[in-house]
Amino acid sequence: MINDNFFGRRKNTPTRPVPPGQYLEDGFPVLSAGPTPRVDINTWDFSIEIAGETIGTWSWDSLNSLEQTDIHTDIHCVTKWSKQDTNWRGVAIDTLLADAQISPPDGYVMAYCDGGYTTNIPAKDLMDGKGILAHTYENKPLPAEHGGPVRLFIPHLYLWKSAKWIRRLRFMEKDEPGFWEGYGYHMYGDPWLEQRYNGD
Repeated sequence: MINDNFFGRRKNTPTRPVPPGQYLEDGFPVLSAGPTPRVDINTWDFSIEIAGETIGTWSWDSLNSLEQTDIHTDIHCVTKWSKQDTNWRGVAIDTLLADAQISPPDGYVMAYCDGGYTTNIPAKDLMDGKGILAHTYENKPLPAEHGGPVRLFIPHLYLWKSAKWIRRLRFMEKDEPGFWEGYGYHMYGDPWLEQRYNGD
């Protein structure tokens, strides 16, 4: 759930600009729509669905056998905190599509997670290295409270789009609201445009 305590004061001086309305956070607040699921990597899997057909499924081992991508980036939460210079590792969505021998589709994507959470993203915002399945944060396995063992990670959008405990992506022709979007959050969520809620 959203915790209003995180609408706090600026904690340190930014090394570069942060999006409007944001303050710098030196920690990593834990915010979730529900309880933290505990996932066994021995039974974990991830799948991609296009036009109602599953075009690929990856186990923990098969995901980690693919080419890995490192991202050094800032992150921005809709609750107004930003954290600079974070380091992530995972598998790019492009790499998964290539492994499944599928060309990048157009349209939109719905992300599905353990615990029932969903969020929508334009497909183009996952391509060209912009979206990864992240399993490592600051050179350590991604903690469960931050979405481990694997979360979707799309750092150029507000962090609620980087869905925790990811299990499936469904490509679709038309946009649909996910969990928070159904409660009035913005359908896209660009931090630099302050797209927090519908109408922003």
